[in-house]
Amino acid sequence: MIISGIMNMDFNSAAKFGSYISKDYAKDMFRLLGSYRNLSASEAASRLNLHIKTVQDFLEAMTSLDILSKEEVFEKKRPYYRYTLKKNNIRIDLELFSQESHIQPDSALLKMIRERKNANVRFTTSRSNNYLSSVVIWIGEGRGQNERKINLTTAQGKFLYNLPFPNADYLSIASIMKKAGVDEDYKSEIMDIVGLLLERGVLESVGSRTR
Repeated sequence: MIISGIMNMDFNSAAKFGSYISKDYAKDMFRLLGSYRNLSASEAASRLNLHIKTVQDFLEAMTSLDILSKEEVFEKKRPYYRYTLKKNNIRIDLELFSQESHIQPDSALLKMIRERKNANVRFTTSRSNNYLSSVVIWIGEGRGQNERKINLTTAQGKFLYNLPFPNADYLSIASIMKKAGVDEDYKSEIMDIVGLLLERGVLESVGSRTR
C-alpha cells in the first residue's frame, strides 16, 4: 500500500534527493513507478527511452532514501532487482543545522588569544571608529597571492576592535567580549570568526585559564 509520509532528512540526504528530483526525467520516473506494481531498471529504461545506468542510479538513490523498496528476484537463475514505490506523497522535515553543534560551551570562552605578529591581514575600521567593519586576509605568496575580504557583524567588529595587539598580554575571549560590550548571546558568531582567524594565522592562542 502506498502511503503519505513525513521524511526527516539530514542535509546530505536532502541534497541527494534534490539532485535527483531536479532531473528532467524524475517526474516521468515517479509517474511510472506509481502506475506499476513494481519495475526493474531495464523495464523503466526501455519505457522512458533512457540509459539503463541512468535509471539504475536513480532507483538506487531513491531506495537509499527509503522512498522505494527493492526485492531481488531470479529469472533463469540470473538475479535482478524490482523496485516498488513506498510513498506517493512526501513532506520533508529538514534540520538545516544541529542545535547542539550551535551551542558553544562556556569553556570555549576561556581561550586566551591575541593578534599574531606580522599577520598578513588588514583590519578596516567603521566610519564611527569604534568597531571594525571588515577583515582582509592575504592568502599565498608572491604573484599567486589572493585577497579574501570578510565582512563582519557589528558584534564581531566590536570584539575584534578590542583584540589585544601582538605585543600585549593575551586575553580570554570572554574578557574581550566584556571589554567590547558584546553580550554572550553573540558568542556563537564570535567563536565562528575567532575560529576562522586562528585557522588563517591572524590570531594566536595559548589555551585557556579561569576568568
